[in-house]
Amino acid sequence: MTFDRIDLKILDILQRDATVPVARIAEQVGLSQTPCWKRIRKHEEAGVIRARVALLNPDAFGLSLTAFVMVEAVEHTADWRASFLAAVEALKPVRDVYRLAGAYDFLLRVVVPDMASFDRFYESLTATVRLRSVNSVFALEAVRTTTSLPLSEPQAG
Repeated sequence: MTFDRIDLKILDILQRDATVPVARIAEQVGLSQTPCWKRIRKHEEAGVIRARVALLNPDAFGLSLTAFVMVEAVEHTADWRASFLAAVEALKPVRDVYRLAGAYDFLLRVVVPDMASFDRFYESLTATVRLRSVNSVFALEAVRTTTSLPLSEPQAG
């Protein structure tokens, strides 16, 4: 899928604030409402726009500890990977899962209330699936986070 400058402007507006009315988006990108809405729908149907969500402050819910957990697989088979991903899917504190290249095979972002909760998460993870190694680091402060992508020039998708 290719994106022209108008598509990129529309998508950039939506990724920063999905509550902006179509009329205002259309005005900002120089379209009337109907063609603007059709572009938005096209991107939703194509999976470019995956979801429209509210971003919540974890501290408001007592979820003040973020850990990044690097996992080294005990083996590199389809069965092990499936069991690992099933185990991780069942663990509610896991927010993100990335498959990596390098010394570790997976990176998990885990959000919990405190260290005792992290310890329970860790025990559940290691009891559920065999791992070669696990290394965890803890965020002291979220200095900068963003959910937006750097959209600037038209690119092929």
